[in-house]
Amino acid sequence: MNGGDEVVAAPAGPPQPLEWKFSQVFGERTAGEEVQEVDIISAIEFDKSGNHLATGDRGGRVVLFERTDAKDHGGSRRDLESVDYTISRHPEFRYKTEFQSHEPEFDYLKSLEIEEKINKIRWCQTANGALFLLSTNDKTIKYWKVQEKKVKKISEMNVDPSKAIANGCISSIASSSNSSSPRPSYLANGGSPDKSYSYLTNDFPFPPGGIPSLRLPVVTSHETSLIARCRRVYAHAHDYHINSISSNSDGETFISADDLRINLWNLEISNQSFNIVDVKPANMEDLTEVITSAEFHPTHCNMLAYSSSKGSIRLVDLRQSALCDTHAKLFEEQEAPGSRSFFTEIIASISDIKFGKDGRYVLSRDYMTLKLWDINMDSGPVATFQVHEYLRPKLCDLYENDSIFDKFECCLSGDGSRVATGSYSNLFRVFGCTPGSAEATTLEASKNPMRRQVQTPARPARSLGSSLTRVVRRGADSPGVDANGNSFDFTTKLLHLAWHPTENSIACAAANSLYMYYA
Repeated sequence: MNGGDEVVAAPAGPPQPLEWKFSQVFGERTAGEEVQEVDIISAIEFDKSGNHLATGDRGGRVVLFERTDAKDHGGSRRDLESVDYTISRHPEFRYKTEFQSHEPEFDYLKSLEIEEKINKIRWCQTANGALFLLSTNDKTIKYWKVQEKKVKKISEMNVDPSKAIANGCISSIASSSNSSSPRPSYLANGGSPDKSYSYLTNDFPFPPGGIPSLRLPVVTSHETSLIARCRRVYAHAHDYHINSISSNSDGETFISADDLRINLWNLEISNQSFNIVDVKPANMEDLTEVITSAEFHPTHCNMLAYSSSKGSIRLVDLRQSALCDTHAKLFEEQEAPGSRSFFTEIIASISDIKFGKDGRYVLSRDYMTLKLWDINMDSGPVATFQVHEYLRPKLCDLYENDSIFDKFECCLSGDGSRVATGSYSNLFRVFGCTPGSAEATTLEASKNPMRRQVQTPARPARSLGSSLTRVVRRGADSPGVDANGNSFDFTTKLLHLAWHPTENSIACAAANSLYMYYA
């Protein structure tokens, strides 16, 4: 309202592309420093509040970080309510604690070494100020409780500590240590052969005149220490390597998935699980696809989705049957006629799927693209984003050096308006997925993330709701080079990243370094 006249707001267009800024780095490498294999980060996950971040590495360690920037902005509530714009905070995290989650093992029955590498970390519901999380390697899942414990110390004693030795025995000759007299000898448990004092026991000496006043020892808590304790171990339930774990919204159950099976567990019961999906054929020669990723719906505890190496996503409803081999919905994109090649099936394999916060959309990542799916529309993805199209001519080289089998993760912003995933040369891409958005940002995991930024031409607006045609947005299409014209480095790959649940903040792993950015 302005002087009694009503102002009609103009229809909002697509949001402007975000300008990403460097926030922090943990474990930054110095120039020429060799990265130890065990230090390479293999999993990243924010908790639901966004106040804690967990990383896992190939050495079996889990490292926790906590947010430290102030929740308030130094003003009264009335002042803050009068401000008509959002006060942007610079997100900052600090190291909280770390613990050894998994150790290397050996399966003697199968003569198989089991790596300690952490494949996935998932947060569970917090309780009584304690943090709970699940971590898994190839075979064993563990349920961890991380809690602050107060360190208790005796603060007041009847004996002057400066004159006490061992179990409270007074050093009667403490002052004579610098003199020429011989040092006294002491017995075990603080006793002394010198019987100049009258002893009730061998532990506590009384001076000849007695003690004027008796003070009982007082126990006080001076500091706290973080203790990580393994609450449950869920083992011996998977014949193949575990690729996914996912906590259920009911707070009581979770799933674990390997190449051929998905098991349902109760958090409190570690000696049994229910097999809910089994794609293993009677004859293994008939095997045509494997499970690559699985995740529970964020709000419906009876629904989950899993992806396959053939590029399909299946939505499962646990209410339909105990064994969910028949899916409720199947999402897959039909292959364009004449486009099939030797690499078609390999690059179609989905490496990661993620539900949006409201559960309406599913994001999937295959080798070349990101795809956004509407669970109410199974005819095809509503949007497709080309991550590194300039690699298509190099698929033969990527196959030769096994890079074509790299498994990149993907993530969505908390409001569902943007998606992100990694690429080679420590690059990652952020795409806008709201109607009309042409945002396609290339960032580098370094202290100058916009160094390799490429301006993409504006695209005509298309609404996801008004049209069922698929939206395709491309990055730079120069063959053989990255988005900035530099030669491509397949050895530095950004596989793991996570988006803060409520803010535009991204954490990503480049080898052993954890980089954090905000916009």
